[in-house]
Amino acid sequence: MKSQSIVTYGEALEETTSDTPQPQGREVLIKVSHCGVCHSDVHLHDGYFDMGGGNKLDVKGGRKLPFTLGHEIEGVVEAVGPDVEGIKLGDDYVVYPWIGCGECPTCERGDEHYCNKPRQLGINVAGGFATHVLVPDQKYLLDRTGVTEGLAATYMCSGLTAYSAIKRIGDPGPDDKVVIVGCGGVGMMGIQFARALLSSAPLAADVDAGKLQAAQGAGAAAVYNPKDEGAVQQVIADTNGGAYAAIDFVGSESSLAFASSVVRKGGQVVVVGLFGGGFAMPIPMFPMRALTIAGSFVGSPQEAADMMELVRAGKVDPIPVEERGMDKATQSLEDLRQGSVLGRVVLVP
Repeated sequence: MKSQSIVTYGEALEETTSDTPQPQGREVLIKVSHCGVCHSDVHLHDGYFDMGGGNKLDVKGGRKLPFTLGHEIEGVVEAVGPDVEGIKLGDDYVVYPWIGCGECPTCERGDEHYCNKPRQLGINVAGGFATHVLVPDQKYLLDRTGVTEGLAATYMCSGLTAYSAIKRIGDPGPDDKVVIVGCGGVGMMGIQFARALLSSAPLAADVDAGKLQAAQGAGAAAVYNPKDEGAVQQVIADTNGGAYAAIDFVGSESSLAFASSVVRKGGQVVVVGLFGGGFAMPIPMFPMRALTIAGSFVGSPQEAADMMELVRAGKVDPIPVEERGMDKATQSLEDLRQGSVLGRVVLVP
């Protein structure tokens, strides 16, 4: 099998060749048809996350080089282990990548994505920037029937991340407004899932005029540029005192500052993005504003199954997807690093 692999962190990926895995037990070998490129891949390629104040979180440990990125995986069953049942060769699936150890209390309650001993595809073990990927159990294969090829792969990270973040805010009423901060690939997914799950269309904010136009086209009720003078005051006025919740799909110092400024007393801020930086707020403001700030990291296997059911039912509008050859992996990472991608990029071997 061939892969586009990290050989040196921060340097161009290189094509590597290795033996194609032979599945054992309940393992399934998937021939990759599409693999999405995600902002998490950018940080893993860099080897660190920006923690603000000149501090970096090193994420090189526990990953042997060369290493293959790619966790938004879609493909065809090429081989199965002897204990696999009901999976046929040639069937198309998307792959749930946020796999845990399967034995700890966290995994046993269904939250594998929070496991402290993860086996996440493309994060901890070899992923989908390759011709093949080995899935450790057939239970991580999800039906993609009726979902456009390539688009289906992106639901395993950006879609699942957006879906889980929307579910996290509970059940706002028809007059409660939710603000989507950041209208890149994941934020656009957030707009679509908000429209499908909430009783009113979301508001959207971004510093890029093109992305704001795309957000309006995707169904955002109103859009705002945080760089505009008076943008915070305008959101507060338009939401009758502040938004019920703001979901930050950027995760930068400026985006979180905006998100926390536009929610009302008792409001919620959910941080999803991993751009980086630091955040500070006077402690008395938390009880005085009754403010909740929470993080949301991808989603559980059950949430992935529920999300795909919603998608297959046609209740979520597709976002733009651009297909590129696998040899464009490095360029695609750089395009995401520069913020020049509208929609999502998927690689095709």
